Amino acid sequence: MSHAVVSREAWLEARRALLAKEKAHTRALDALNRERLALPWVKLDKDYVFDTETGKKTLAQLFDGRGQLMVYHFMFGPEWDAGCPGCSFLADHLDGTLPHLNHHDVTLIAVSRAPLDKIQAYKRRMGWRFPWVSAFESDFNHDFHVSFTPEELAGETVNYGYVDMPPSQANDELPGLSAFARDEAGQVFHTYSTYARGAEELLGTMMILDRAPLGRNEEGDMDFIRRHDEYETAPKAGCCSAA
Repeated sequence: MSHAVVSREAWLEARRALLAKEKAHTRALDALNRERLALPWVKLDKDYVFDTETGKKTLAQLFDGRGQLMVYHFMFGPEWDAGCPGCSFLADHLDGTLPHLNHHDVTLIAVSRAPLDKIQAYKRRMGWRFPWVSAFESDFNHDFHVSFTPEELAGETVNYGYVDMPPSQANDELPGLSAFARDEAGQVFHTYSTYARGAEELLGTMMILDRAPLGRNEEGDMDFIRRHDEYETAPKAGCCSAA
C-alpha cells in the first residue's frame, strides 16, 4: 500500500477542498431527486399477473394495500440454478428497509422470471424475508426491458436502460429498479425505472467502501462480490453470471 502521508494541517487543507466538492455533489443530488419526483406518469393498461407465495396476484395487488410499489428486477432466469451474485449482493441490503418503507406507504418486492419454487428455495438458502414473486408466465420483465428472448439476443440491438446496445453486451436477464403508484380507484401508474448502475445507491456496502481507505479495491466492476454464503470457497468471477 502506497499513499501520501502528510501533516495534520496539510490533510485538513485537502479535506476541506474535498468537502466543498462533496457539498456541491449533495446539492446536485437533491436537485436531481426533485427532477425525478417531477417526472410525468404513465398509466398501465396491461393486467400483469404474478405467482406469489399466496397465489396469483395482479400488479395492483402486489401493492399490498399501499399507494407506492418499488420493484427490484432480480436476475434469475427460468433455467438458472441460483440468482445472480450481484443481485444477491444488493438483496442482502433490502430486509432492513422493509418496516421503514412499509410505514412510509411503500411496498418493496423483487420480481424474477424463475419459477416460484426456485425463487422460494433460493430465498430460503439466502435467509431473506422480502417479498419475491415470479413473472414466469408474464410479459412483465420483457415489457420493462430486463429480460430478452433468444431471438432478441440474436438481433442487431436490444434496448436496455433506454438505449439500444449490441446483444453481446446484454444477457437473457438484466437488473433494474422500477417504481409504480396506485390511486384510490386502483389504477396503476409507472413512474420511474433505472437500470445497471442506476440502483447502486441501494448498495450500502458500496457506500461504506467508497469511504474506506482502499475504496472498493476491485480489479473489475464488482469483481469481488460473492453470494454471502460463498466467500470462503468461491474463486473470483463476474458478478452477474448465471452459475
